[in-house]
Amino acid sequence: ILLLDEIHRLDKAKQDFLLPHLENGKIVLIGATTSNPYHAINPAIRSRAQIFELYPLNDEDVRQALTRAIEDDENGLKTYQPKIDEDAMTYFSTQSQGDVRSALNALELAVLSADNDKDGYRHVTLQDAKDCLQKGAFVSDKDGDMHYDVMSAFQKSIRGSDVNAALHYLARLIEAGDLPTIVRRLLVISYEDIGLASPNAGQRTLAAIESAERLGLPEARIPLSQAVIELCLSPKSNSAMSAIDSALSDIRNGHVGQIPNHLKDGHYQGAKDLGRSIGYKYPHQYVNGYVSQQYLPDKLKNKIYYEPKTTSKSEQQLKEIYNNLLKQRP
Repeated sequence: ILLLDEIHRLDKAKQDFLLPHLENGKIVLIGATTSNPYHAINPAIRSRAQIFELYPLNDEDVRQALTRAIEDDENGLKTYQPKIDEDAMTYFSTQSQGDVRSALNALELAVLSADNDKDGYRHVTLQDAKDCLQKGAFVSDKDGDMHYDVMSAFQKSIRGSDVNAALHYLARLIEAGDLPTIVRRLLVISYEDIGLASPNAGQRTLAAIESAERLGLPEARIPLSQAVIELCLSPKSNSAMSAIDSALSDIRNGHVGQIPNHLKDGHYQGAKDLGRSIGYKYPHQYVNGYVSQQYLPDKLKNKIYYEPKTTSKSEQQLKEIYNNLLKQRP
């Protein structure tokens, strides 16, 4: 049996070295990793293994571990006669965020640092607990799954108009000190998820971002919170993103076609001999600044990319204009 802790630290070549031994059954491999195995472990290794995901301990699990440590007179702290206040136990178990090692270390430090009371017990108060676990063991792995999970939940909460959930995930990112991720994600959201439903949301979000960057943390939390609340409660539309994605899909799949001759550059000598720019109608010379003419290539002549949403008055107005123009399209 080969037990490899932090197996993700093995590079590809070293992981491949294990393959023949796994295949012939000479070893039973147990690998432990804090990284996502689908990112960090070779597919060949994964296909020969069963993956089990382990979850953080909950508060009650941590409390049970602390209680065992207090009551164990051989390997624990019982010989010191600890007396732990209830609110101190609660603080240890909740603020360690499922990290029982952190909770046990803080408990041990508190007991060893405490003075004996009049009855001979080492009395640990809430203040002692706070002094020994000065900052909750908030998990923030910038290059790991947790980081991307929080970012995903943050954007999806705003997209789903859940103000309180969005503020919760914003607080996680703030607590991790990850201001660059927050400002980039908010700017993306303002155009991807709010978009044409509230065209000025992008500008207001950018203003909040610039304020946050100038202020820095912790004050940056204020404009960031304002931006998040506004984006959550704004009407939503992804029609602009869907439109350009549809156009890009055509290009990437070879649906291109020739630019109509009347739209081609005609400023150089000999352009007209090639038929370039002949017949182009200059819209500003027509009533209302519009004239019907073909702009798309022939093979895409009737293609529709933009599909307006009706989630806001702003885009409803755009839809009305758009539909009128489509009716006049040649």
